[in-house]
Amino acid sequence: MINSGFLNKACIIQNPKDVAPDGFASNPWRLCTIEQVEELKSLIRVLPLWSSGLMMSINVSQSSFPVLQAKTMDRHLGSSTFQIPPGSFPFFTIGTIAIWVILYDRVIIPCLSKILQKQVHLGVKFRMGTGLVISTLAMIISAIVEHIRRKKAVEEGAVNDPEAVVNMSAMWLIPQYCLHGLAEALSAIGQNEFYYSELTKSMSSIAGSLFLVGMGVANLLASVILTAVEKLSQGSGSEGWITSNINEGRYDCYYWVLAIMSFVNLFYFVACSWAYGPCVDEKETCEDSDEE
Repeated sequence: MINSGFLNKACIIQNPKDVAPDGFASNPWRLCTIEQVEELKSLIRVLPLWSSGLMMSINVSQSSFPVLQAKTMDRHLGSSTFQIPPGSFPFFTIGTIAIWVILYDRVIIPCLSKILQKQVHLGVKFRMGTGLVISTLAMIISAIVEHIRRKKAVEEGAVNDPEAVVNMSAMWLIPQYCLHGLAEALSAIGQNEFYYSELTKSMSSIAGSLFLVGMGVANLLASVILTAVEKLSQGSGSEGWITSNINEGRYDCYYWVLAIMSFVNLFYFVACSWAYGPCVDEKETCEDSDEE
């Protein structure tokens, strides 16, 4: 909990001149209303949990690298001559999000409620945390798949040919896309519900934009991380992990860096969640249990 005593001073009248004859503050920068102070408090309270969701958005923003991977892999569907375009693989992320939304409301919750014989509701913080766990798993799988793909490229002598297609199906990329979609569906929807329930109705526009702002900040941070990894991995006279030739680079090591950062972020989320305390939906669940 934040010690908000210093914020309360903003709505205390210290000089009668601060209040105009009509009862409003003569200078809004010197005197605020109680409602404004409470809104600021609620916004400050949710910022730590908001920041813990940036890592998932950073992972999702790495979508351009799997496209490069797909270009160097066998994209045929079975024995047919049709090839999946490399830029079409993000469809599996979007499809997973759509499928999860339908299954969650129409299948998962009704089935769990029927089995447990009571109304089941997965808390927003539980869904946010589960999304971060799945996002971490997605980066681990991404690193493993890229390690195998690059190893095959080396074995087949295609290190210096970034256009060469290795003997490995691009379908191995689908699990990581699906996991990213599931992570985004859990965390994004959970975050939006969290902001709308924890912030006041007068802050609904802020609540609706917080997740989008987080995605924008995450894209900037992703660029910073990529640049830092590229420079730090460069040795004397040698290229770093991030190169124009994906077979020469070590994109698998870059994925491992993101996986480790995601793992550390899980502990940060747990700490922020514990410090925040129970949210609105948890309090309502406890009240319903007491009534029963």
